[in-house]
Amino acid sequence: MAIQSVNEKDWKLFRKKLPGWQEDYMENLCKEYAGILSSSKNASEKFWELEKRIKEDKKDVGVSAQMSRSMMLENITALLLEGAITIEDLDGFSEETVETVKRWARIGEK
Repeated sequence: MAIQSVNEKDWKLFRKKLPGWQEDYMENLCKEYAGILSSSKNASEKFWELEKRIKEDKKDVGVSAQMSRSMMLENITALLLEGAITIEDLDGFSEETVETVKRWARIGEK
């Protein structure tokens, strides 16, 4: 992915929206974890399955994003691909940012 400059308005909007996006994403993860814990599997199976999931999930941008301006477009693309956000969540961002993210995520290709 080519580095693209990020305008100030988009950067401020990203910094404002990211905590809420992450909170919503982690809330959904917690619901999935509750499903693992309430399954009929043995306690040890549930424990190790949950441990594996948390280890994998904490690498997601939806859990821990690298907060830097140079990573903003990659972070938004990752959030989109992880299912943490939808393209509609990008309302308010510049057309250039939205189009770049769509292109990088290959959304809207025919």
